[in-house]
Amino acid sequence: MVSEEVSGYLSSLIKPRNSLLTEMEQYAEEHEVPIMDIVSIEAMLQILSFAGTSKVLEIGTAIGYSAMRVAQRLPQCHIVSIERDEERYLIAKEFIKRANLESRVTLIFGDALEVASEIKQFGTFDCLFIDAAKGQYKRFFEQYSPLVKQNGLIVSDNVLFKGIVANEGKIAKGIRTMVTNLRIYNEMLMANEQYETTFYPIGDGMAISKKK
Repeated sequence: MVSEEVSGYLSSLIKPRNSLLTEMEQYAEEHEVPIMDIVSIEAMLQILSFAGTSKVLEIGTAIGYSAMRVAQRLPQCHIVSIERDEERYLIAKEFIKRANLESRVTLIFGDALEVASEIKQFGTFDCLFIDAAKGQYKRFFEQYSPLVKQNGLIVSDNVLFKGIVANEGKIAKGIRTMVTNLRIYNEMLMANEQYETTFYPIGDGMAISKKK
């Protein structure tokens, strides 16, 4: 994992965001809402830009920060985003409205493991972005990877979970199952012959998998 010092330095080099995004970052910090860290999201946006991504399925909207960043960086892109927490869903909806992105960001309220039939109506996607319950990543992958186009991407955030996934020492009981599930997921990504996966030790760990 990149040290906090290096991460802080890289963050300081990134251009300031607009006032609405800054407001969202402050809200997330004040209310302990997990949003993608600034270094990781900049890396993801660059990769999606290089790939010419035009349609993204996001698992885990939170307050809509990632969806908005993708929409603003890729003006040709449409994002479908799923959120199961009603309060966060409503907050995301308001932020998206304020950004005038309602025509390009479609928010779905519900559990990602229960709304697959609704999502299938949107067809296939260039990118599947998984950033929700860490212990369920493998199930999210199994549910939605069939909707990813050939040569499309699956971006999985938080796959190293503060470096704990790589820790061979004692793991706190409360997170043991989640860490085990993340390890299983990471190993599955590397063993899956339908995808080429690279892990990036930035932020909380990010995996980029390209569908062959």
